[in-house]
Amino acid sequence: MKKLLMASAALAMLGAAVPATANHHEKDGAAMTDASLQTVLNHERRAEDKARDVYRHPADTLGFFGVKPDQTVVEYGPGGGWYTRILAPYLSAKGQYIAVNADSANASFSDRAREARTKGWPENFPETAAKWTGVEAKKILAFESDEMPDDMKGKVDRILIFRSLHGMLNGNRADSELRALRDMLADDGMVGIVQHRAKADAPYAMSNGSKGYLKQASVVALFELNGFELVSESEVNANPADTSDYERGVWTLPPVLALGDADKAKYQAIGESDRMTLLFKKRP
Repeated sequence: MKKLLMASAALAMLGAAVPATANHHEKDGAAMTDASLQTVLNHERRAEDKARDVYRHPADTLGFFGVKPDQTVVEYGPGGGWYTRILAPYLSAKGQYIAVNADSANASFSDRAREARTKGWPENFPETAAKWTGVEAKKILAFESDEMPDDMKGKVDRILIFRSLHGMLNGNRADSELRALRDMLADDGMVGIVQHRAKADAPYAMSNGSKGYLKQASVVALFELNGFELVSESEVNANPADTSDYERGVWTLPPVLALGDADKAKYQAIGESDRMTLLFKKRP
């Protein structure tokens, strides 16, 4: 109950003004010039994270998604917190950062410890994120996708999904998760997607998500099926050097380098994966 009251109070303070987004193809992304974002990006806590900025282009990516400091923003599947360390501080003064993970009700677990960690995540994540970001835990909200309070639904300005769609598909939960996320969005809310991109003519085995890659057309179709419409696309996270046809999938490339020292220099030269960057709006 305490968490629900805190969440409602936090949202009540938000102006949540959502800028209009042009329906066009944005080749290079829209560079974010917000001084507060640049301060976050250059903070010493990101000393290790900054090495990946060259592949992830956080300022341009968030600019393309239209993320503003007074918005309510959901990060789906924050994982190790690379984007959390940007978003939570950026939103802490005037907006609201919310972390959302998949519904664990029907998940299977290899052992009790893993099950306990997963099911305790909503209670534990705010403290973890506070250590990562310097933002007070009480300002960070975390829910499983089916547990967001009803009075918060329909009030989210942006939902950001970074390289997680293949996991949804592999876990046979893409439709249910996207529909739950749709319920969270304000009528003018939008979903920003960054996802490893398979070639348009890639065979099923290389583009079904099991290798981490998905076809861009498949992602658009999936979102249309679940009540969204494509607004715009960007090549800001593209990498034409990525052939996306590795036996070990996207994890062949940095930062994982699944093959170890085998052809390590080759894969480091390629860099991180080719990624689609898409913006969807909630369809009536």
